[in-house]
Amino acid sequence: MRQLRARDWSGLGSTARSAETDALRARISDADSVVPSICPYCAVGCGQLVSVRDGRITNIEGDPSSPISRGRLCPKGAATFQLVTGSHRETRVLYRRPGGRDWEPLALDEAMDMVAARVQKARDEHWEERNEDGVPLSRTLAFAHLGGATLDNEENYLIKKLFTALGAIQIENQARI
Repeated sequence: MRQLRARDWSGLGSTARSAETDALRARISDADSVVPSICPYCAVGCGQLVSVRDGRITNIEGDPSSPISRGRLCPKGAATFQLVTGSHRETRVLYRRPGGRDWEPLALDEAMDMVAARVQKARDEHWEERNEDGVPLSRTLAFAHLGGATLDNEENYLIKKLFTALGAIQIENQARI
């Protein structure tokens, strides 16, 4: 009815406004700073703008000035805020003992020592210095690495170097959506 009285046929003028819409503010309007960043999910390198208030991330969105993505983000990139701030996200090491049914918290140092010991043991027990024809191999097939899409290029580079130095030859990354 307001549209008819005001002759606002498209409904885009004052008739579309209300007290609620006037009270709306952009999520980034109260940010202390907006920091340019890069999405961590794949090698495309889409630009992001990270809004920060009181030292905490309040919003992450596409950067319109990015020549790569021009402000657009894929579904994973658009969910980066939840990756960083999600309350459902586990922030401690959980361990389930062999044959166990329940997960138990474990200190990070203890978990890192367990992983290092198991990698060393697997490497030592399955090391192949040479094949049966005497050709040098210097490898192990006892473990492999499959990276995920939340790793950035630098992390993947370092992981490749680490696993190559350990003698692994099965090193891959799955960065697809």
